[in-house]
Parts: sequence; C-alpha cells; structure tokens
Amino acid sequence: MSNSATIGYHPATEFTPIIINSFKAYDIRGELGVNLDEDIVYRIGRAFAQILFQRYHAADAKAELENLKPAVVIGSDIRHSSEQLKQAAIRGMLDAGVDVIDLGMTGTEEVYFATSHYQALGGIEVTASHNPINYNGLKLVKEHSKPISADDGLAEIQALAESGQFITDSTLGNLQLLTDKSAYINHVMTFVDIDKLKPLKLVINSGNGSAGPVVDLLIDKLLQAGAPIEVIKLHHTPDGSFPNGIPNPMIEANRVATQQAVLEGKANLGIAFDGDFDRCFLFDEQGNFIDGSYIVGMLAQAFLNKYPSESIVYDPRVIYNTEAVIAEHNGKAVISKSGHSFIKQVMRDSGAVYGGEMSAHHYFRDFFYCDSGMIPWLLTIELLSVTGKTLSELVSGYIKAYPSSGELNFHLTTHDASTIISAIEEKFSVQNPINSTLDGLSLNFGEWRFNLRASNTEPLIRLNIESRGDAELLTTKTQDIQQWLATQGAIPA
Repeated sequence: MSNSATIGYHPATEFTPIIINSFKAYDIRGELGVNLDEDIVYRIGRAFAQILFQRYHAADAKAELENLKPAVVIGSDIRHSSEQLKQAAIRGMLDAGVDVIDLGMTGTEEVYFATSHYQALGGIEVTASHNPINYNGLKLVKEHSKPISADDGLAEIQALAESGQFITDSTLGNLQLLTDKSAYINHVMTFVDIDKLKPLKLVINSGNGSAGPVVDLLIDKLLQAGAPIEVIKLHHTPDGSFPNGIPNPMIEANRVATQQAVLEGKANLGIAFDGDFDRCFLFDEQGNFIDGSYIVGMLAQAFLNKYPSESIVYDPRVIYNTEAVIAEHNGKAVISKSGHSFIKQVMRDSGAVYGGEMSAHHYFRDFFYCDSGMIPWLLTIELLSVTGKTLSELVSGYIKAYPSSGELNFHLTTHDASTIISAIEEKFSVQNPINSTLDGLSLNFGEWRFNLRASNTEPLIRLNIESRGDAELLTTKTQDIQQWLATQGAIPA
C-alpha cells in the first residue's frame, strides 16, 4: 500500500455540528447540493471508518472480527458525481486511520464480494442506483458483507457524522487501488454449469450503468469455455449522463427497448439491470416482462431441485406462488420483512440457500448471503438449457395459477401511510381475514389477498394484490381497492 497522507485532511480538523437528513432505513440517499455533497460524504466516511475501527479493537469483538484486516473497500457507479464523492469518503476513512482499498468503478455486489474476499472491516458503494440523475448515495456493509441498517449501526454513524466528534490522534491510513475483477468473476461463474448450456441468444441491456464491463467479462468467460451463446448488447457503454434514460426497468417505458430487441433479434431471453446492477430483470422470448415474484418461484424450484429440503426466504408482498412452489418441492418456507437487511439476516438465521424479493433482488447463501444481479441470469440460462423449456413455459403455469396485480404505487395527498393502512384494516375487518403486520398490512381472504405498505425510500404507498387462479376476481378487487384509495387521497404514481 502507498501512504496516503497527501490526499487526506488533517485528522485534527475541528468540525461544526450539522444535520444530515440523507440517511434512510437501509442506506444513504440524497439530492446533490441539497442534502448530499463532498463534505457530508467525507464526514460519513470518517464516521463509518472510526466506528468500525473502534469495534475492531474492542475486546468483546475480537472473536467475531478475528482474521479481518483494518481496512474498508470502496467502489462507485458510473454517475458523474460518484467519483468525487468516493474520493471524499476515502479521505474521511484515511483520516480515521483506516486503510482503504479502492475498487474503481463497480456495481454494489462487487463491494459485497470484495468486503468478504479481502477480509475487510466493511465496504461502501457510492451509488444512487435507479434514482434521478441529480441524486447519489452510499450503501454500507460491515464485516463478512453484513448489512448495516438504521436499527443496526446506521443511526450511530449518522450521529457521529453530524456531531463531528472524530478521534484526532489517529495515524493516516493507506490507500490501495485494486480494480482487478478476476476473483469476483470467477466466484460468480461457479453458479452456472457451462457444460449444461444449450444454444441460446440473449439480449442484455446494461442501461448505460455499471453493468457493462462485468457483462463483458462474464460473456468472455462463457465463450472461452465453449458456451454456445450469442449476445446482443444494448445500451452497453457506461455513461453517467444516461443517454437512454435512468436505468430502472421497473418503469414500463424503460422496458420497451429490451422488449423490441428480443423480438427483432428472435432472442431466447432478455436481461436488464438497474444502475448498480444489484437487481436483475428478465423478459421471455416473446418480449414479455416477467414479474419478479414469479422469478422468485422459478429460482426457488431450481435451488430445491439441487438442494432438497433447504430453506427459501421470501418477502410478504406476493406469496401464493412462492409458498406453493416451496411446498411442492419439500422446501422450508421462511417469510421475512422486505428489504435487504431483513432478508439477509433471516437467511443467515435460517441458513437458507436462496432468498428472493418481488422487487428483483435475489440473495444467495454462497454469495455471502448477499444480493446479486449477475447470478440470476446465469442460473436462468442453465435452467432453460436443462429443462429445454422457454422462459414463458417455465413461468406460465405460475402466472395462471396465481395471477397478481404487480406493484401499484400511489402518491399520498391527504393522509399519511399509517392512517390509510389503519383505515383499510378497519374497512375489511368484518370479513375476518388472516391479518399480518410483518411488513405494512397483509390481509388474506383465502382466495385472494393484498399487501399495502409504505415505501422505505420514497413518499409512496405500495399495493400488491393476488388471487388463487381467478383473474376476474383479481381485476375486481384491484379496481375496488384503487377506488377506495382514491377516496383517501392516494393518487396513482
């Protein structure tokens, strides 16, 4: 490592207390120049490193942190503001006396991997993922790639960053640039059996985000090993100005380019990513976007075929299909509150082999219980090859047996989310549904159910409705609840 004293602030600099309101439930996300800038990120980086470093030297943490290095890994996405914010975080961590490994331009899962691979105390990815171009943020993990949330360390980091009461007698840390992705690529490739792959044509839309270089490396590996695949690359070059729009395939308009490319290229599969590629979105051979809940069921079945009787973790927004698949394949169903920090902890507690959210986050025990956007499509091309089925054939039975509305979002204009959730619970109480408040409100009426919850990241309320094989009932109930929400001032987003 090279000494970094020339790029750090002096550790003894005094800081005036400030308020930082860019901290969210799971990460840090803010508008540039409003509640996020280089000075704020410096303070966050320094606070993060100081807390990790103090914990590293605490006697009661020795066993848990044994064999770890007093270092933090950091990467950043392709946004124009990300490199400067990353350098600010690096200065803060170096001034806290912690060594820093700079991974260069990365996706979030590369930081997850590197944190464990390099046995670091923690990791930071500078990214705003799918948020507007004038936003950015930081995703943080601690040792062994474990998440940090508001209830588990994030509030402590915020308090120290705001107070500016940093330790001022530390020796400056050292900085090392390690941009080689070979270990990460090799690990991801362990999830696919190349010998089982059949001829397939893929459309891969990287959204001009950080995915392009990793896609290139994975495709090269596949081709070098003789995989009979052909790839059409779409919006492939990383470009922080996002000339084809912010990469967010959850927005229907953003799906069109991938859908058209699949149809025009007569491809077997379409694949799209968000900006930091921690989510993977799939399109079938007819260009249809496949809702994430059905992908969870498909991957759960694939894992249970390989690992009988294992646990599968899923979130409570859409459950009928996932629970049916797990039961049919003799797995153990473990439900968790949605959100990566909850899913990962429940997976660790249960030892689950796989966890999935309908939001297109997929988690893997053999990827440090973390989410990956690259592993799902590799698993899918193996599944298409082994079964000889198309993606539409793999999921059509799921969709028919358990139709769902997809996630419907509403802006709140009159009441807050908790008021609306309480009111709808009262409205349906006379029908005596099975009630769960694990995540928002879930009411199960036997032949249909819904989940209504407040967004953790945006001023929205989110609705999901599903039925047991009755598309007409689904349509009726969706219309009824939408109309009722309108009376409460909830307007479709």
